[in-house]
Amino acid sequence: MSAPLSTEPLLSVRNLAVQFPTRTGLVKAVDDISFDLYRGRTLCVVGESGSGKSVTARSILQIVDRPGRIVGGSMEFARADGSTVDLARLDPRGRQIRAIRGGEIAMIFQEPMSSLSPIHRVGEQIGEMLRIHFGTPKTERRERVIDLLKQVEIPRPEEAVDRYTFEFSGGMRQRVMIAMALACNPSMLIADEPTTALDVTTQAEILALIKRLQVQHGMAVMFITHDMGVVAEIADEVLVMYRGKVMERGPVDQIFHTPENDYTKMLIGSVLKLESKSELRLNRSAPEMAPETLLEVRDLSLTFPTGLKALDGVSLSVVPGETLGIVGESGSGKTTMGRCLLRVYDPQSGVMNFRRADGSTVDLRMAGGETLRAARRDIRMIFQDPVGSLNPRKTVADIIGEPLRLARLARGKELDDRVAALMQQVGLDPAWRERYPHAFSGGQRQRIGIARAIAVKPRLIVADEATSALDVSLRSQMLDLMMQLQDEMSLSFIFISHDMSVIRYMCDRVAVMYRGQIVETGTTEAVTQNPQHAYTQALLSAIPHPDPRDRRLQDRFRYQETSP
Repeated sequence: MSAPLSTEPLLSVRNLAVQFPTRTGLVKAVDDISFDLYRGRTLCVVGESGSGKSVTARSILQIVDRPGRIVGGSMEFARADGSTVDLARLDPRGRQIRAIRGGEIAMIFQEPMSSLSPIHRVGEQIGEMLRIHFGTPKTERRERVIDLLKQVEIPRPEEAVDRYTFEFSGGMRQRVMIAMALACNPSMLIADEPTTALDVTTQAEILALIKRLQVQHGMAVMFITHDMGVVAEIADEVLVMYRGKVMERGPVDQIFHTPENDYTKMLIGSVLKLESKSELRLNRSAPEMAPETLLEVRDLSLTFPTGLKALDGVSLSVVPGETLGIVGESGSGKTTMGRCLLRVYDPQSGVMNFRRADGSTVDLRMAGGETLRAARRDIRMIFQDPVGSLNPRKTVADIIGEPLRLARLARGKELDDRVAALMQQVGLDPAWRERYPHAFSGGQRQRIGIARAIAVKPRLIVADEATSALDVSLRSQMLDLMMQLQDEMSLSFIFISHDMSVIRYMCDRVAVMYRGQIVETGTTEAVTQNPQHAYTQALLSAIPHPDPRDRRLQDRFRYQETSP
């Protein structure tokens, strides 16, 4: 039974200010913001990276990373015993805030693997909350934890309670985090980007789960995200932030249909842009299936030493100038497929025929030595994480120039000129080439990764989730840049993604992967508008729709695999 909605705010934030002293002066991470949060309702705090969303959430629990501190404002919280407390005035290490953390206000973090202990069983970690806040005896704790795991729909909770976090998938780990957050029946739940690292079907399940639990417990939910599609699906009220300030706030329908602020309009426009085919591709006829295919993969199979069959008889082809999208959930084999093409992994069987510039064909699976090195100059990769794929100890000039040095294509002044030209080509100021990766934003780092990939003038680029770590406003910019480079350099792309909207925007054809197999392939229009396989239908129905008047996730199609 759901709890009644309250007309009095559970949390009332007024003129909150959080600052970080740095060598170059004060950074106003949160600058004079105000909002209210009510029981049974969802407030979505939305904005790009660096807008102050997470700092606002951490301020509520007094867990702002040092040297940041709250310098002004109030946060009046209505406690379960009927009293009211100003959270901004509490000692971050005091007994009162420790009782509120987890007990009355719970938080789910973006990356569950870094929030959960790898050396303690799941049951012990959830049970710790019960021990700290209620002093629950050990025997009762186990029963309560199993019940919580049932609530968050983890299969076989009696067994799951004794497992370690590395034995769970990303979606299941996030369910464990939600179970931990619910352990003390909090009146408020803060969810900080809890679905950003998840594929669309898992994201839809987690969003539905949070909503169901909110209705059951009458919780207030503060949901932090940069995805306007998610906001449209779940929000009651929206708070739009930019550089620490509130740009706009109001009911979700007002924000989407009558936005007043230009920044809000830009955010909504960015997500609406990905709802249809790119203008750069609408006016271009799709590359014809020429007899001279650039890449042809037949019956490729790979089984890892653990016994997991990652690829099971995969066949696909790419023609010159084409973009082939490979889409599927986490664990479907997409990234493994991409890495096999560069021979990061060695498939056990199958053929990977690649046509070189001179017209000869090489089987990448059997290639070695100089043949493989030459093929790797023709096939390059753009990685998902622009931070992890760039060496923090090298300058941008060294990173972009490295493929040219290794291929002995340039050195000295010529190398420096080539690096400057590449940076200009991807929209970066060549004067920045002596800087290190940490001095760049996420979008700029991904541009560095793209410049490195095109440095040796490849013929095929494998882009592995190249935009999933970026804000939605940067996503379309990066896709447009890749299509522009494709037209300038006659590139072909294999674009790996779990996001069908990105695939629809950029790709000529799409192959849908599920558990190591391609279950459907065809032109992007045919697959997205008239999907034949039930799994493809489930993927498409799980995409959040950026219109609060047309919420679709609660009626989405769920794929049930039939037994052979």
